[in-house]
Amino acid sequence: MFMVKTATHSVELEPIDRLEEKVKRLVSLVDRLKSEQVRQAEENQKLAHELEALHARLASSETVAAELSALRDERDLIRTRVGEMLEQLEALNL
Repeated sequence: MFMVKTATHSVELEPIDRLEEKVKRLVSLVDRLKSEQVRQAEENQKLAHELEALHARLASSETVAAELSALRDERDLIRTRVGEMLEQLEALNL
């Protein structure tokens, strides 16, 4: 009679053992996911800083492009005025 109880007892523990194993795997998965979440949060923060720096560089580039355009316009104006002055000097036949 004792052996039947032992056999029944071990059969009853198998589902609990399987459940325990599943819980351990789940805990392990949750730990991995938490670690991954921390890593991703750090990566997101790093990328946010890089994006902010790129936005600043873009704004600076746009300012430089606008200044360059203004300088080119000014250069063209000066070229035109110098050309007009040279024409006036040539007309004087000095």
